[in-house]
Amino acid sequence: MSNLYIRLPSHIAAEGLQPGMPLYCHFAIASNAGAIEREGVAALPELAEPVKRAQRVVLLLAASDVTLLRVKMPPLSGAKLRAALPNLVEDRLMSDPEECVVVAGEMHGGMRTVAVVSRNWLELLVRTLQALGARSIAAIPSQLCLPYQEGAVTAAVAEHGVEADIAIRMAEQDGIGLSIVADQPEALAFEAMQSLFAVVPTAPVVLYVPPSRVRDYQESLHIAPAMEQRITLHADTWQRWVAGAGKTGVDLMAGLGGGGGPKFDWKPWRWPLIIGTAVLLVNVIGLNVDWLRAKREAAALSNGMIQTYRSAFPKDPVVIDPLAQLRQKMAGAQRDSGQLAPDDFVALTAAFSEAWSTTGQGAAPVAGLEYRDRSLTVKLKPGSSVSMEQLSTALASRNLSITQPSAGVWQIRSGK
Repeated sequence: MSNLYIRLPSHIAAEGLQPGMPLYCHFAIASNAGAIEREGVAALPELAEPVKRAQRVVLLLAASDVTLLRVKMPPLSGAKLRAALPNLVEDRLMSDPEECVVVAGEMHGGMRTVAVVSRNWLELLVRTLQALGARSIAAIPSQLCLPYQEGAVTAAVAEHGVEADIAIRMAEQDGIGLSIVADQPEALAFEAMQSLFAVVPTAPVVLYVPPSRVRDYQESLHIAPAMEQRITLHADTWQRWVAGAGKTGVDLMAGLGGGGGPKFDWKPWRWPLIIGTAVLLVNVIGLNVDWLRAKREAAALSNGMIQTYRSAFPKDPVVIDPLAQLRQKMAGAQRDSGQLAPDDFVALTAAFSEAWSTTGQGAAPVAGLEYRDRSLTVKLKPGSSVSMEQLSTALASRNLSITQPSAGVWQIRSGK
């Protein structure tokens, strides 16, 4: 994946992105390692394809469109810092802080570098790029992308016809921008030199200019020997801007609440999602059909059981659970005919007595018997030491189970 870098001219801050107005920008496509794959000048609509393919679109905002302030502030972080920033810079701005995007960099020497840019312009620019298919956008002040040199000022000139944008890095965390207009393109080099000489009257300057215009700028230096002594010319390259963009530490998109963050591209997943939804819908319909069929079968079976019960016992007025009621009827019939149910008191007592006799112990340890809820409770005398394991085996052979809910108490139930 590659990244797309765009150097924007300064006049868009005032003129905006009007329909039909071509906005020409210097651009470069670079790999994640910083190798330049392609560069040139094109209008924004012509960059639609590179914007769609780019992993990230990095906007190098013109230095004259971004105000950098050095602000001393307490060590705040997160939401508190974002809430305090407009109030901390309000007295140093000519416009309402609510109309600006204000983003702070990291703390250096007890002060922060605060970048300020027009909110309406940045939002319009982001919407334009997102309409072209941008997935992730970063907006960086171009003056902070310039290399910093101790004891010298670094500057770079970007030309757009008879206009030029000059980005100047005054210090490690500070920089300004100039926008100049010349009567003719040939005079632009000299005008840029004079403006730069006026802004930086004493310090040495390292100036980067377009490669095709290096000779014109050298000739302009010869006209003014004072400038020639302090200004060192170099041909500008995209490698320098790409390397500097990754070290600025200030991204103005953070002031838009993540409006330029990565956006998931749903287009490649459109057909898999459609097919998955169709398969899910078919399965849901199939499950509902099976459930309705099973429900009808259960209702038919229940109705058949109720009809069978009523035909066998027509005098019962209410039939709630025909199977349970039939079992009660069968147990009652067995008792009426003299047969004992496996969980009757007599049956449980007789089976317990038989099992007890097989253990070879007398009746002395048994304190009493109690029958409740179809179970036989055997209470032992205090101090009795009777093993339940041998008795449990004898009861299991008679389809009975034994438990000990508390000390000295056994509970015997039928397994049938």
